[in-house]
Amino acid sequence: MKILLNKSLPKWIVLLIDQLIMSWSFALSFFIIKQFHFEEIMRGHFLVYMGLFGLVSLITFYTMRIHTGLIRYSSIYDIYRIFSAVLVASLAYAALIGFWVAPVHKIDSVNIYLVLLISFFVSSTLLTLVRMGAKALFIFFKRSAPGERERVLIYGANGFSILLKQALETSGMGRFVIAGFLDENPNKIDKNIHQIRVYHIDDIERLQQKLRVDKVIVFAENLKSDNQKLFVERCVELGVKVLTVPPTEQWMSGQLSMNQIKDLKIEDLLQRPPIVIENERISSDLKGKRVLVTGAAGSIGSEIVRQVMSYKPELLIVCDQAESPLHELQLEMEEQYPEGNMAIFIGDITNSTRMYSMFKEYTPDVVYHAAAYKHVPMMENNPCEAVLTNIMGTKNLADLSLTFDVEKFVMISTDKAVNPTNVMGTSKRIAEIYIQSLNNLHHGKVNGNKHPYTQVSQTRFITTRFGNVLGSNGSVIPRFRQQIEKGGPVTVTHPDITRYFMTIPEAVQLVLEAGTMGRGGEIFIFDMGEPVKIVDLAKKMIKLAGLIPDVDIPITFTGLRPGEKLFEELLNKEEQTIPTHHNKIKISKVRHYSYDDVAVDIDELMQLNKTKDELQVVRKMKQIVPEYISKNSRFEELDLQMN
Repeated sequence: MKILLNKSLPKWIVLLIDQLIMSWSFALSFFIIKQFHFEEIMRGHFLVYMGLFGLVSLITFYTMRIHTGLIRYSSIYDIYRIFSAVLVASLAYAALIGFWVAPVHKIDSVNIYLVLLISFFVSSTLLTLVRMGAKALFIFFKRSAPGERERVLIYGANGFSILLKQALETSGMGRFVIAGFLDENPNKIDKNIHQIRVYHIDDIERLQQKLRVDKVIVFAENLKSDNQKLFVERCVELGVKVLTVPPTEQWMSGQLSMNQIKDLKIEDLLQRPPIVIENERISSDLKGKRVLVTGAAGSIGSEIVRQVMSYKPELLIVCDQAESPLHELQLEMEEQYPEGNMAIFIGDITNSTRMYSMFKEYTPDVVYHAAAYKHVPMMENNPCEAVLTNIMGTKNLADLSLTFDVEKFVMISTDKAVNPTNVMGTSKRIAEIYIQSLNNLHHGKVNGNKHPYTQVSQTRFITTRFGNVLGSNGSVIPRFRQQIEKGGPVTVTHPDITRYFMTIPEAVQLVLEAGTMGRGGEIFIFDMGEPVKIVDLAKKMIKLAGLIPDVDIPITFTGLRPGEKLFEELLNKEEQTIPTHHNKIKISKVRHYSYDDVAVDIDELMQLNKTKDELQVVRKMKQIVPEYISKNSRFEELDLQMN
């Protein structure tokens, strides 16, 4: 039985069955017109009519590929195609009779047209019934097949939910029993749709016991609505597992593969309504331009590459030190954008000679600078490397952008640069300060060399600042997932620690939008939504795995790491914001810095950095950024000395 269910008829057999039905329908219609007076039928004429009709029908069905669909997955669209094919075959045959057979053989074609009319309805009906009957038998045998089956509820009682039910019945390998639909529309409650009862979403706890429901299936694209999120979170609390299905257009044909039905992930619950961005404006800003992305192998950098490529730049230069991730990104882009033009450049942004050769060879118009060290504890233990990459690397790229007349330089910063308590955040804040000072440059000199623009910088220097992104390399969610898979414990630094979260595509969309609206010198901050308590995040992830926090998987608190804050901020207490035309993007009103002063400070910092005297390096960083107060760090002693 299992072998029969998994196999499908060869296409030539389906075509043969269709032609037998078409021929039989034509013959039956012929006999109906003759009122079954067989003695009145001229055998020679009948065979000619049948042969011509069979030939026209075969050519039509083969050309329109009616035989290529799997009968078990037949849908309304397939019925429409059948009616279309029968109509085309009938019209083609009528034209053949009217313009060739009737005039040449001097026969009355009226009866043949009547035969065609009857045959059209008979054959269309039979072809539809055969397909629907085969589909019904397939579903019946699927349901009767032995094996463990899961009782599920479908969230929503609409056309898409019905399509999902049908797809699960035909594609679900007998795994699911649809126990009901869930909806909140009072006009639908207690009604039956396709013999399946509709229940109110508030009854989920009662239905869990009454219907012995194992799981609820929801549409992934609807998880951004607050009502559905609340419902899903309630299911998680009750221990009802939630599954998601992809956008309906991916299985409208009725074919839904089982690997498309996925367990709900924490990222799904943290998503927000889709961001509306001005694609035309971004396109006019990037189309036909030479765009450089640094840190292109990282989470943010690679997503910038993906999104920028969709705007058809003349050339996309991707720069990073990590060759393997760059190779994978290159293969992905070649597959997705075969006409795209991309240059791979392996290099270290702290190597000014290597960066100069890149700018000279490719002369970018736009630079997105995402290369940086970002892990707070690691940079706390390696401050000289943070200074070298996050400050010196940024300075190299920014200076070269001026030298090579880059139109726009967009730097990716972090909320950890606000009131920094660690080396990493402070290094990013100093990079912000340098970028802003370059935008205010009036004397046209960089590193003592005369710059072509003697009055004012022509490069627009723009900074974007946001918090944590979901699923980025080394972030908390992948770590929690690994710990849960290993059986725990899940480690959280502090019971009260909170963080802002944003999806990677969402963050990059806002980076591109901010880069387009920036006129130079701005620090754009993004609306990160509400902060999330990390311990609550851990508990939800454990529940999503079907486990109980502190019973199946323990949660342990390890203490704040060096330089770590309890709460992140997007604004300094002295900073204010200016709204923009985009409700998720604001401009931070910050102090403006003189290039001369900043250049001296950074030069001194770089000289100290060469000595590898970490205390002196961090001391200088604190002088440049007075609000930098170390927390849970060996550098706290410097704050006592300096105050």
